[in-house]
Amino acid sequence: MAVEWAGSGPELLFTIDRDSGAGLRTQLEEQFRDAIRGGRLAGGEKLPSSRELAGALGLSRGLVQDCYAQLQAEGYLTSRPGSATRVAAAAGLPRPTPPPPSPPTRPRPAIADFRHGVPDLRLAPREDWAWAIREVCRTAPNTAFDYGDPIGDQHLREVLAAYLRRVRAVAATAGQVVVCTGMAQAFGLVLRALAAGGVDTLAFEDPGTAGSTTGQANAAGLAAVPVPVDEAGLDVEALDRSGARAVLVTPAHQWPTGVVLAGHRRQELLAWARRRDGVVIEDDYDAEFRYDRDPVGSLQGLDPDRVVSLGTVSKSLAPALRLGWLVAPERLVPALARDKLVTDRGSPGLDQLALALLIESGRYDRHLRRARTEYAARRRTLVDALAAHAPGLRVTGLAAGFHAILHLPPGAVEQEVIDQARQRGVGLYGLARMHQVPGPHPPRLILGFGDTPEHTIAPGIVAVADLLRG
Repeated sequence: MAVEWAGSGPELLFTIDRDSGAGLRTQLEEQFRDAIRGGRLAGGEKLPSSRELAGALGLSRGLVQDCYAQLQAEGYLTSRPGSATRVAAAAGLPRPTPPPPSPPTRPRPAIADFRHGVPDLRLAPREDWAWAIREVCRTAPNTAFDYGDPIGDQHLREVLAAYLRRVRAVAATAGQVVVCTGMAQAFGLVLRALAAGGVDTLAFEDPGTAGSTTGQANAAGLAAVPVPVDEAGLDVEALDRSGARAVLVTPAHQWPTGVVLAGHRRQELLAWARRRDGVVIEDDYDAEFRYDRDPVGSLQGLDPDRVVSLGTVSKSLAPALRLGWLVAPERLVPALARDKLVTDRGSPGLDQLALALLIESGRYDRHLRRARTEYAARRRTLVDALAAHAPGLRVTGLAAGFHAILHLPPGAVEQEVIDQARQRGVGLYGLARMHQVPGPHPPRLILGFGDTPEHTIAPGIVAVADLLRG
């Protein structure tokens, strides 16, 4: 299928050599024939008007019209009154039709899909974001369209520092904030800065996102070791035995178990960092979404010299925006800035200004309240459905975020439950695959409700209730 260019036609990369001795019209006709035969110009593709092509090549319009007429006579081009000249559909080499997009290997289940880690993309505040972008384009000075500071726009960093102090009890100034292209870049920047400072091993929570964590650690030259998580969060004694000098934690809502790092463990973890001259990397991935508990402040606020805090709008706004940040001890900022400069010279400047405006205007907080209300309703529906159709099963990890952990009965085979549920049109996902240390581990399911429409939650639970009960 030919691309349908807007306007009177696209430019063509043709050249005319006036010193070659060949006639100008002959040159033009031959270049058209070669382009059509070779597939550069596809059947049905729109050509520039004779006036435009003549002006671009420095030829007379009459010469181009004669060229078009000759090629039409030969069957290369076609034209009708009131329409642009086009490449004839049967001319030249047919372009292969691209295959249709491959369907997902496992299409979304028909009844309900309790996948996790993804917000409801329908809640993305499109109108608010469009408003912010329009306002920025209308009011930003010309300098805003130049390359900016690689660590981020100064105004956004000031806004983020103030916002994080207000809602997360972070101890930060704008000088400690680095704006990144999402959480993954922020994590990679920190790992490389730590490796340059002599850190050779990163610890991470088990269970957790081992694959991506290990991959990024290895890419930065660090070994990665798992440390177990229990009902109080990361086992700091096990961390101490690991020999690591850096650790990645999710203290506000551990991924995936949902436990909160207990107060005494927080103190033990920070004491470990001071004793080992280590660094704690805090992934604050979904702290905005809390329900029936008081907010848990950022670990960074307790020891800004030992904790790097990572944040993103991927869960709160949309992953496609690719905006995140890190708050680092001042001693790490120069290395982070150098790496950020080399990596991409800075994240998109207009998007940074739009995010700053969204936060300052109160629209960001308003969106979070709407989203929190929606997720809270789904959470209640999930809890009620489990209480009604799978009574007695323990549900944990619900205090924040948009996933829950369902503890299956002893003896249940996690993968068998998942496979049988899939056959019934319900997507369930297990926790066993997120463990790095060999089991046995108790059978548990991760029930995501971020991207699960509320009206599908109860039918999904009903359809697999007997499987859940064992």
